[in-house]
Amino acid sequence: MEVVIVPDAATGGRLVAGAVAALLREHSSIVLGLATGSSPAPVYDDLAARHQRGELSLAGSRAFLLDEYVGLPPGHPESYRAVIEREVVARLDLPGAAVRGPDGGATDLEAACRDYDATVRAAGVHLQLLGVGTDGHIGFNEPGSSLGSSTRLKTLTAQTRRDNARFFGGDPEAVPRHVLTQGIATILAARHLVLLAWGEAKADAVAALVEGPLTAMVPASALQLHPRATVVVDEAAAAGLRLADYYRETWEGKPAWQRW
Repeated sequence: MEVVIVPDAATGGRLVAGAVAALLREHSSIVLGLATGSSPAPVYDDLAARHQRGELSLAGSRAFLLDEYVGLPPGHPESYRAVIEREVVARLDLPGAAVRGPDGGATDLEAACRDYDATVRAAGVHLQLLGVGTDGHIGFNEPGSSLGSSTRLKTLTAQTRRDNARFFGGDPEAVPRHVLTQGIATILAARHLVLLAWGEAKADAVAALVEGPLTAMVPASALQLHPRATVVVDEAAAAGLRLADYYRETWEGKPAWQRW
């Protein structure tokens, strides 16, 4: 696992968007794994700016969403499909039809999960963006989730619903109780995992996932198993890292030829 400590979220966004741009220079089309929430927002901002300058095109690429709420009506502004439409599709040239997510309105949710999981794995995600919850969850794999899990139905914890209440008028009860989420094993199948975290509120989760034990109680610690995982954090989110100075030293001394 590589840990990159940046001065602020905007710097981290530029760094990760640069990795996407580098992929596009290597491949005519790529497969991205898209996350929602505040963590990937700086990446989407920088990708949009690069596109506006004519430096980047996702016209031939595809993308998959990590998760989706169950039971929200079609077109609900806080469905993750709607969020990605606003933050990515509307600002770049990634075709809306090339973006797929779990079907939270399916009649047979189990079948929808199986089909989606198979599609994601068959596509082969080049770069998967991730955030981390204050309790260490990734996607909606809450503490206690199987590290070998695939796409499935999950029940949200009270903490996650409180964290997401800001998107639903501040009311945790307005946050759906159930979601469909890519499982941890599905996430780990991507070629490159990039987890982003900003702010003091994420410091404990970052320390646990990077330097703590591998445990289902901190689902994000599963990144320790991946051969190419990058954790990008600002100074506040890095506050709990015991080896922070080492991470800074290794990043500053990284050979120019070595990919990240």
